[in-house]
Amino acid sequence: MRVEEKEFIVNELQYCIRSVAAADAMGLSEVRLQVDGETENLDREPGEAYIDEAGFKRIIEEDAASSRNLFLVAEADGRIVGFSRCEGNSLKRTAHQAEFGVGVLKAFWGYGIGKNLLKESIDWAEANHVRKMTLKVLETNKKAILLYEKCGFEVEGILKEDKFLRDGKYYNTVLMGRIG
Repeated sequence: MRVEEKEFIVNELQYCIRSVAAADAMGLSEVRLQVDGETENLDREPGEAYIDEAGFKRIIEEDAASSRNLFLVAEADGRIVGFSRCEGNSLKRTAHQAEFGVGVLKAFWGYGIGKNLLKESIDWAEANHVRKMTLKVLETNKKAILLYEKCGFEVEGILKEDKFLRDGKYYNTVLMGRIG
């Protein structure tokens, strides 16, 4: 599924949020790898579950053909600085929902990129009869949890000791959902 491109200016940074294109595959591969190394808020260590250019091209092609998926990128200074993806499915019992995930390069935190990717995804979900959006967030990512709550998500559960981080400790994953 595709959406209209939107421009944003936040704290003097101009960026756009748009649907992903096949030409973005290599950039996405690089950005995803970098994002994984800049935070422990995601599921992967750097290099784990690596998706190369060809892999992203397949995902982009599948998402473009699906009315249940939305893949967005944030572009600033002529390069991809963030991305989000909503992934649904065609199973009758769960076709009304999609799972949201997001990643933004650390140098671009504080410009509302994650928030605007989320808002565009919510708008898409509402316009396309996706009744429920779900996501998972690490319990220590308080800023993200607050943003999700402001956008109508509620805590639906906790996966206890779900993540083992570099500090040698286990952390909970918070399951959140938004019914629209």
